Amino acid sequence: MELQFFKYQGTGNDFVIIDNRQQIFPKNNTKLVAALCDRRFGIGADGLILLENDNMADFKMVYYNADGAESSMCGNGGRCLVAFAHYLGVIEKEAKFNAVDGLHHATVEGDIVNLKMIDVDKIHEKQNHSFLDTGSPHHVQMVKELEKFDVQKEGKKLRYGIYGESGSNINFVEQTNDNAFDVRTYERGVEGETFSCGTGVTAVALAMHESGKTAANEVHIHTIGGDLTISFEKKDGKYSNIFLKGPAIQVFKGTIECSV
Repeated sequence: MELQFFKYQGTGNDFVIIDNRQQIFPKNNTKLVAALCDRRFGIGADGLILLENDNMADFKMVYYNADGAESSMCGNGGRCLVAFAHYLGVIEKEAKFNAVDGLHHATVEGDIVNLKMIDVDKIHEKQNHSFLDTGSPHHVQMVKELEKFDVQKEGKKLRYGIYGESGSNINFVEQTNDNAFDVRTYERGVEGETFSCGTGVTAVALAMHESGKTAANEVHIHTIGGDLTISFEKKDGKYSNIFLKGPAIQVFKGTIECSV
């Protein structure tokens, strides 16, 4: 089987994206997904995304982790899929699409995609961390000297030690300004550090606001792969109108022979 694919990245969070409106992709073949995402023997990516037709929206997003398992929402992946839909001509400057966590809206301006995330009404504040769900579950923990921090070791320890097999993504944070933070993320499914995580930086922005680390309703996050902006409103203890904004860029396209 010859498969056409596109490679996109959003602040270094990279994805194999496939136009599956004709239902050509074998969706239950987790080994194929993992093989395509393999950085040594495949195309290489943090995840794989299918763009599909949807009766209620412009398109549907189906997201797989690099390990081949269908997963929860991916913010940077959603932004990249919107850019891909724009490239295909499925949308113009505005998009409405369905994902595993519900309906999303987004806008495109050049390489910048601004994606509306789901509302968040619960942030669990613990002794030394916060936990919340921004479409995917996230542990948020402040540390010192983030640049030197062993994200792989500590992230793996927390991912399995606290959250078990189902797991959580683990975000380590260092504040750099009143409304700015550096973030490094250990992602479940990838089982390692990624250059950026969209739902993760969204979780960090909300957790930092909830804990009083910032009073701003627009937060700037620096990741290894680049910069993202999260804006939001808070009313009656609930966060709404949450937007994740940043670049989403096509890296290359090609075809690959794969056995089904």
